[in-house]
Amino acid sequence: MKFIINSLLFSKQISAISGVVSNNNTVPIVNCFHFHLDEGLLTIRATDLETTLVTKIEVETGALSGLTDIAVPAKLLLDIIKNLDDVPLTFSVDDSNFSITISSGEGKYSMAGKNAETFPSMPEARETSTIIMPSSVLVNAISMTTFAASTDEMRPQMCGIFCEINEESTTFVATDAHKLVRYRRHDIKSDQPVSFILPRKPVSMLKSILAGYKEDVEVTVEYNHVNAFFSFDNAYIICRLVDGKYPNYDAAIPKENPNKLTIERSSFHSTLRRVGLFANQASHQIRLSMQAHELEVSAEDLEFSNDASEKLPCSFDGEPMEIGFNAKFLTEMVQNLGTEHIMIEMSHPSRAGIITPVIDEPDTPEDILMLVMPVMLGN
Repeated sequence: MKFIINSLLFSKQISAISGVVSNNNTVPIVNCFHFHLDEGLLTIRATDLETTLVTKIEVETGALSGLTDIAVPAKLLLDIIKNLDDVPLTFSVDDSNFSITISSGEGKYSMAGKNAETFPSMPEARETSTIIMPSSVLVNAISMTTFAASTDEMRPQMCGIFCEINEESTTFVATDAHKLVRYRRHDIKSDQPVSFILPRKPVSMLKSILAGYKEDVEVTVEYNHVNAFFSFDNAYIICRLVDGKYPNYDAAIPKENPNKLTIERSSFHSTLRRVGLFANQASHQIRLSMQAHELEVSAEDLEFSNDASEKLPCSFDGEPMEIGFNAKFLTEMVQNLGTEHIMIEMSHPSRAGIITPVIDEPDTPEDILMLVMPVMLGN
């Protein structure tokens, strides 16, 4: 096996799929990249047995002979390539002992490769359904939801992102029982209703790869009862779905919320960040006191005699009320909404608050809802 490739292109492509490689894996072969050379196309594959990432690169080759597949130590290869200048690389493999030589100008680097026959095979997309969406939609859906997913591995279903596809819309949901985000698109739908749970790690890697594109690309999403397959441009990502049933998130969303607070988002976000510094570090409790045209945001930490408060103009429709929230949760939610104004709907200080963006265009296909549970206020 022998090919020539640009070092910067090579580094970019292998870095994009390297996040799935772990040196602590109990199966040593998956600490490697799998290279497959077919005429002028090099296919590179990485996996942790649950998630598989694939990228394809056009390379310069001579007449093909000998090995077409090799397993290459991932960490060593990455460390070499990222420290090279923008130069052509000649990659050569000895068919008899799998040794690999990389030549770059005056530099020459050798490493021990492995027989690729034991590298895990790639799951096949059998009996799948398909939807297609722009990469910007998928990036938004992942960005809006992943921060709300649970990190408690005792509840693996809640550590993932729930995806629900039907004839009317596609919905992404994440929750850790303290906060919840529902991101819905009415312009992406399927006449074959289905739901599944995507693991957080691979979708976060998918977001990172897609966010690197300067322009929108079309993402084809295929899915069955075991795996989800994402393909776009020269990349392919396969992830095993999370087993189990997702909680009934819709039952947690209060439907009657007569008290409505509308406020300018960026100033509210800045206030939350400042006042939140003075909240108790265990509860992160922050207090919202609302009346017709004024919101007071306050926090205190009795243990260290710290307190802070700020007043903001707002529009509040409802009876004057006070409610407590976790400052970290509320700040993160407000930060992830991109509109000029937001609305917080509430019914009672003991019930969840609903946060939604205030959108000027009524026909937008995007529907975002965030829920945050209250923190009980002391006197």
